[in-house]
Amino acid sequence: MTIPASDYPFAQEFITDASGKICKVIIDIADYQKLLNALEDEGLYRAIVEVRSETPMSLAEALNELEQP
Repeated sequence: MTIPASDYPFAQEFITDASGKICKVIIDIADYQKLLNALEDEGLYRAIVEVRSETPMSLAEALNELEQP
């Protein structure tokens, strides 16, 4: 499946293979940092959702848990 170049909103340049298939995309560093921040935010959101129903630990319990092998 080939994705059209128009589907890469941050792309500044494309690197293609011999058949013309896009295999790499060059983006501005600012756009790259925005994408990284979005991925980190999504990861944090998923982590929060995953533990939402857990009972919070006290500091002592958390430290004790960290010390366990």
